[in-house]
Order: sequence, then structure tokens, then C-alpha cells
Amino acid sequence: MIDRKHIGKRLPKSVLQVERGRLEFFAKAIGETNPIYLDETAARAAGYSSPPAPPTFIFAAEQDAGSMARAFTEMGVDLPRVLHGGQTFTYHAPVFAGDTITVESRISDIYDKKGGALEFIVMDSTASNQHGGVVAEMRLLAVVRQ
Repeated sequence: MIDRKHIGKRLPKSVLQVERGRLEFFAKAIGETNPIYLDETAARAAGYSSPPAPPTFIFAAEQDAGSMARAFTEMGVDLPRVLHGGQTFTYHAPVFAGDTITVESRISDIYDKKGGALEFIVMDSTASNQHGGVVAEMRLLAVVRQ
């Protein structure tokens, strides 16, 4: 069983430099065809200062930093047994190429079902840009098969 003492645990901040080439790669990888994500001229014509990030791009910050994987390991979670149970996003402002995004996360809940055969880790995160403005709030649900 995952020790409930980890509820409230804060993960190290994750910082993501939003590079234009990476945004384009991500957009293509998810099948995005809207030219505002792929072309600087199209983004400017749509009123943006530079190409915006596709909506789920900011989740990459913690993935890149490895902070979530390290936190789970420190909690005694066997990573190959982790399933992505869900993700929600609440957006407050767009993210653009050239931004620096900082993500702060904490474990907000741990619970189990099926007599402990499935354990759930809830992680809440806030993403802010280089100006200190909150751009998104995220919630991740990870399922650990025991």
C-alpha cells in the first residue's frame, strides 16, 4: 500500500522552455492540422504574437523534468505498474513559443479500490509563465496496479 503520508507532498518545480520547433513537432505528433500551431505567419494572421502551444503541451514540463517519476519512486511505487487514469486541464491563458513555463505540483490524494488491488494517486499542478501569470491548472490521476 502507498503510504498516505505522501498526501500533500510537493514535487520540485519543473521548468519548460517552449521552443517553436518542439511545438511544431508536438503538434504533428498529435495530428494537429490547424496552421496556427505549425506556421508563424498563420499564427500572426490569427492575432497571436507567435505560435501557441497545443492545449496538452504543458504536461510535457513534468515529463521532461522527471519529477513525477522520481516522486512516485520515492513513494515506493513500481513505475511499470502505473497506468494513466485521467487528466484534466483548466486553461487561464495561452502558452506561446518563447515562453518559459514553471509547473508546481503536489500529491493531493491517495486512495484505493478493490481491496487495495488498485491504488490511485491524484496530483494537482499549476503552470505559470515567465511573467508569473497562471496559464493552466492540471489534475492527473495515476492508477497503480498492485
